[in-house]
Amino acid sequence: MEEQTTQKDWLKSEAENLTKPTDFEELPSLKLQPNIIVELEVDFSKPFGEWEANEEDGKITIKKILPVTVSGTRMNWWLNTKNPVYSEIVKLGVTGQTKFKVLQTGTQKNTRYNLVK
Repeated sequence: MEEQTTQKDWLKSEAENLTKPTDFEELPSLKLQPNIIVELEVDFSKPFGEWEANEEDGKITIKKILPVTVSGTRMNWWLNTKNPVYSEIVKLGVTGQTKFKVLQTGTQKNTRYNLVK
């Protein structure tokens, strides 16, 4: 019985989250590929949207949704706030930089982003 109650609580919480309004413009997601440098422009004109997930191991993952333009196409780049490149982009954005060259290495949990100077 307790298992059913836990399941219903979880489902109730999930159902409530389905109706939460998004605070970002829904655009296609940026999909970078390993070992390919991508030039993009970040739109710093308004605060980034945020997405939060509770992982199975109890950790919380927070991703910021950066509106970017790549080759004339507007997209969203979902970037984990713990990723060092996120803080680099924010700090450079404060200085007025909006254009970046990004190199991805690895895939899935081994994915790393580097800004190319």
